[in-house]
Amino acid sequence: MSTNLIETIGQTAATILDNLADVVVGKASTLRDGSEHRAVELPRDLYAHDNAQTEWWYYTGHMQTASGRHFGFELVFFKRRTDLDRFGVVPLRLLANPIYFAHFAITDESRGRFRYAHRKSARGPFDLPAVNSTKRYYLRLGDWTVREAYGMHLLRATLDDDLVFEVALKPEKPMALNGHESLGVSFKDHGEASRYFSFTRMAAEGDITWHGETERFTGSAWMDREFGTWQTTDNQKGWDWFSVQLSTGAEVMVYHIRDSEGRPSPFSSGTFVDAAGRREHLAREDFQLEATGSWLSPHTGACYPSGWRLRVPRFQIDLVMTPVLKDQELDTRGTTMIVYWEGSCTVRGRHGDREADGRAYVELVGYDRSHEEPSLVAFLFGGALDQRWRSIFG
Repeated sequence: MSTNLIETIGQTAATILDNLADVVVGKASTLRDGSEHRAVELPRDLYAHDNAQTEWWYYTGHMQTASGRHFGFELVFFKRRTDLDRFGVVPLRLLANPIYFAHFAITDESRGRFRYAHRKSARGPFDLPAVNSTKRYYLRLGDWTVREAYGMHLLRATLDDDLVFEVALKPEKPMALNGHESLGVSFKDHGEASRYFSFTRMAAEGDITWHGETERFTGSAWMDREFGTWQTTDNQKGWDWFSVQLSTGAEVMVYHIRDSEGRPSPFSSGTFVDAAGRREHLAREDFQLEATGSWLSPHTGACYPSGWRLRVPRFQIDLVMTPVLKDQELDTRGTTMIVYWEGSCTVRGRHGDREADGRAYVELVGYDRSHEEPSLVAFLFGGALDQRWRSIFG
């Protein structure tokens, strides 16, 4: 069969399925209403948005139990409008719109163990219940929840039937707007932007139950909120993202957006927050990131940088970040369709004329490229695999 004939059949099938989707679920929205570059406004922009293609609420943190046990956590909720998405010739909105996702991970530093789980829901009759409220700050996917009460963010998540995590987070600094202007608008490419803000230091107190035994813990967390509709280009093939909390009371967030050649895009940027909560934008040329090592995943074969040096000359920052565990990789091809590394790291170095230590979370996306050829079967029926099942089936 000729290539032209195959392409013609594919185009015909896509047109038929698009017309079917128009009849069954309605016409696709552009998900752009002219508000894409408006300033962030609280509390409204903490809530979900009907017209955003992609949005997430991202929490990471570093905790210590009353008995001295250290652990890190990641809890993130996503919502994706599928009007513009497709699997080959199949418009995804014909299957679900929107789709809700969540990831939860625990890095048990004291025991040298990393565990995670991931979920999705289209709110179908056999799906987990899902809520992203547009009227108040309330997120839910199954028994994982985030809500706001009395100025605190209250989080709850579970792993299998042997771990329950509950924490109250109280912002210790004002919201930090990320992006070039004082609007919270973060450009990914020419004309392509999200709205993006962070709570860079949140006091944490909660309980974690391990195999029926409950321990009180305290610590410090970070929250990122990002939403919008933007198109991915060759300048956005992956990213390396860093959130750093220093003993000097300052925080630094930087990221490299990598292009198709693995080079940092000029749209890479960051934010510095001083001990008093004052925020400064960091352009690409304001900081230098250098990988100091690498790690080859035995699970996926992806090779990640592992260990970094971060320098921000303007604020006399020179830091070395080291993962507390090499293996903090999440295979979420059954939900958000990607494999990525996200992990807790220690920090050592200098800030100004002082020695400084601290903690960081690092996210590495795009080193595994399996998402470029996604599996519809894995997407529809995946999502139940977590660390326990991966250890059984390899």
